[in-house]
Amino acid sequence: MCARATDSEGTTQPPAAPSSLVGDRRSFLSALLAVGSAFVGGLLSVPLIRFALFPLLRRTTELKSSPVGAMSEFSSLTEPAMRTIQIELVDGWRKTISEKAVYVTTDKDGQLRVLSSVCPHLGCTVPWNKEKNQFICPCHGGTFTKDGARVSGPSLRGMDTLETSTHDGQLMVRFQYFRQLVADKEAIG
Repeated sequence: MCARATDSEGTTQPPAAPSSLVGDRRSFLSALLAVGSAFVGGLLSVPLIRFALFPLLRRTTELKSSPVGAMSEFSSLTEPAMRTIQIELVDGWRKTISEKAVYVTTDKDGQLRVLSSVCPHLGCTVPWNKEKNQFICPCHGGTFTKDGARVSGPSLRGMDTLETSTHDGQLMVRFQYFRQLVADKEAIG
């Protein structure tokens, strides 16, 4: 039969496994558990990371042209004509449509220009004053000529012109915001 090990008191002990073999099994299982947990955790975190970074990676607002009106409407301008355009803004998951006022006018050469109604000083809305034949900012008194050139006031530059194009007889404009309180026209959005 099988011989069992007995100690000095006569009790029977099961055969002992080598201690290095038990330690190797435990370290292998803990390493396997650690690698498996890291793999599953990595797989589960991918959708969460994409969800969190999506608004940062996606461009905030794509600049699209908005229709201002038919070119025939602006053929005989004597003073700036205010028009309201709709702008679609996409910010992360949120989509909003806002309305902005622009002025269609002519420059010294008779070419059509579209001016932003946002004052380049602090962002107030600048209305056209028929009596004085100027744009006058109600906030700080800045004045601008019919074609948007600066006359006086705290603004460091004239009114901002917007990029225009024509499509099927329609005047199209790309509305942008520009940095305020600087002398150079710098687009920010």
